[in-house]
Amino acid sequence: MPSLFSGYWDPIIQACVETGTVISLHVGSSGGYDAPEDAGSRSMQLAPTLFGQLALTAAAEWLWSGYPVKHPDLKIAMSEGGIGWVAMLIERLDGICDRGGYGNDEKGGMRPADVLRRNFWFCTIEDVAAMETRSTIGVENICIEVDYPHGDSTWPDTQGIIEKNWGHLPAHELRMICSENAANLYRVPLPDVVLPVEIR
Repeated sequence: MPSLFSGYWDPIIQACVETGTVISLHVGSSGGYDAPEDAGSRSMQLAPTLFGQLALTAAAEWLWSGYPVKHPDLKIAMSEGGIGWVAMLIERLDGICDRGGYGNDEKGGMRPADVLRRNFWFCTIEDVAAMETRSTIGVENICIEVDYPHGDSTWPDTQGIIEKNWGHLPAHELRMICSENAANLYRVPLPDVVLPVEIR
């Protein structure tokens, strides 16, 4: 398929912006990963191990495609790639601006990291250590996913895993990550009252 830089996708991106449609990208949106030919059965382990790298590649391509700058209301959700790479990408984007002297948006002077925070959302299945970088990423940009029925899925133990891994987070942040961010992004109303769920 034509690249993001070709202009081929302009009408589709324009339609997504006009309708408020979220572009939800799987890690394979980076073009995927081709394991070495002699990896054999290990190729099945290599690809999921590199999900974060694949998601980073896809996010970087979309960021630098110019679409988020041209369309400030464009919404892009990165699915199944985790969040462990996001703070590193933000630091890298700031570094190439500050040290390399390039990367600022010519329309309004926004830094690439700020464009990333404005236009992108990042989904996590079970990023325990990376959740400590949530303030760098932006709590409002993080959504939980369950990934059922794939092997990475936390189902049917999702509630318990959330409590174990993230139960120490402030309640309002946890609610944002577990429901409010996705509801706002996809324009799905939440009930006024959410009953507590018994954790097993």
